[in-house]
Amino acid sequence: MILVFDLDDTLYDESTYVLSGMKSVAKCLAKSVSISESKIYKSLLKVLREQGRGKVFDLVLQQLQVHSKKRVKECVSIYRLHEPKIKLSNEGAACLKRFKSLPKYLVTDGNRIVQLKKIQALNMEKYFKKTFRTYQYGLKYSKPSTFCFKKIVGLENVNPSAVVYIGDNPNKDFISLKKEGFRTIRLRSGMFKDVTLDKKHEAHFTIQSLDEVTPDFLKNVFRK
Repeated sequence: MILVFDLDDTLYDESTYVLSGMKSVAKCLAKSVSISESKIYKSLLKVLREQGRGKVFDLVLQQLQVHSKKRVKECVSIYRLHEPKIKLSNEGAACLKRFKSLPKYLVTDGNRIVQLKKIQALNMEKYFKKTFRTYQYGLKYSKPSTFCFKKIVGLENVNPSAVVYIGDNPNKDFISLKKEGFRTIRLRSGMFKDVTLDKKHEAHFTIQSLDEVTPDFLKNVFRK
């Protein structure tokens, strides 16, 4: 029995990383423009709430009348390179400790530097035999690719049916894994918690909290 976890919105609340990054941007930006850190931060949060992350730096810099391509790049760099103030969810920490005797792996998509900083901030190395940042291998190997999962199968010398993956994004997390015989559990959390897709995209099992992942629950998962 091998456990594989997603990172963002599975083991911790990704919105806390976003807020941590925005605070770092506001702090650094305030040093180079004559605008208070508090005002910049409030502007960033307002745009985040209303329009999402996509163009947040462009829009806020325009609003504050300090926009330039160079400054946008600086904001992106600060955001990606900052030391995140994040922590495991209580449920995530308890789940990892509950199965401390089982082989565990982490597979996460996203900018490889950003994901490494998250892994380091959360002290993930102490919980997992290995952490896989898919972008290290190339974007084509990010989910729904099963490339990193096949590496885990090879490392453990098991069949895919001995591996269960716990993730939150039905758009990409489960469709390929199910086709290849892996077990899958969907945690309804984060930005996708209210999304429901067709059967091929949904996991074998769905939970509302990692507290539901108990030894008896896993026995049922591997009985399927």
